[in-house]
Amino acid sequence: MLGWFQALLPKEDNFFRLFDAHAATLIKGAEALRKMLEGGDEVPRWCQRIVDHEHEADAVAREVLFAVRRSFITPFDRSDIRGLTNSLDDSIDQMQKTAKVITLYEMRDFAPHMRQLGDIAVEAAALTVEAVGLLPEMRKNRARLNELTEQIARLESDSDALYDEGMKALYQAHKGGDAMAFMIGGEIYDHLEKVVDRFEDVANRISGILVEHL
Repeated sequence: MLGWFQALLPKEDNFFRLFDAHAATLIKGAEALRKMLEGGDEVPRWCQRIVDHEHEADAVAREVLFAVRRSFITPFDRSDIRGLTNSLDDSIDQMQKTAKVITLYEMRDFAPHMRQLGDIAVEAAALTVEAVGLLPEMRKNRARLNELTEQIARLESDSDALYDEGMKALYQAHKGGDAMAFMIGGEIYDHLEKVVDRFEDVANRISGILVEHL
């Protein structure tokens, strides 16, 4: 009976450990995304890596949601835990969607602006990993957490500008020519820009937790 009761006692460190594990799948996914955008014969291998990391993230997300259901006390509101978990999962899901499109169209060459969007995704992922790692002591780390979320928001603005520049270059390259290539390129740009959008969603979720709990 005692063992059963102890299993229901709050173990906040377990939640934060799971958040860290979830965030780690994002940086691994973003790094694989960037390698994929280098192009060449290795593209399918990096696409599969992204899929693998997405499966890892799903497993962590399930564990978090199970822990929420079975714990009496959680480090912050259950709705915030679910929201943070879902936003982390949406980030790696969007990378997987990008890889799926690239696999579908058998892409092997990528424009410079696409590669730059991949670089921004890695930057945003690294900032996200740091921010999630600071959550156990969010009061102490509030200033740094605010800095990190603001940096991620700036990266999202940078990605918007890159998207616009990339689409313009794509149009110039294909106007009056290959409409299919323009369509495919536009779809890839759209997915890449959404990857960075999803990181901003994580940052916004973290900002909301800070406002609500500090």
